[in-house]
Amino acid sequence: MDWEVPSEFLANEEPATITGYQAPSRQIQWLSHNGWEYVLTGARSLIVGRVYARLMLSGVKPSVANEVAETCTLDLSRVR
Repeated sequence: MDWEVPSEFLANEEPATITGYQAPSRQIQWLSHNGWEYVLTGARSLIVGRVYARLMLSGVKPSVANEVAETCTLDLSRVR
């Protein structure tokens, strides 16, 4: 079975789906107005992280405070 690994960044058409706008300038305006982080390349192409977008779309504002943290620790106190 072949598994396709998605890119770390949204594909060109995905910001249009999220924002409802085809024009990159309008996408940028929408993202800025709604508090989304994004990067523009030198060619003014829009870059949005896939994990970031998933968090934002689920209602979680990504921050250092809610960053994924290791939830278990290794207890070697009983090992001899």
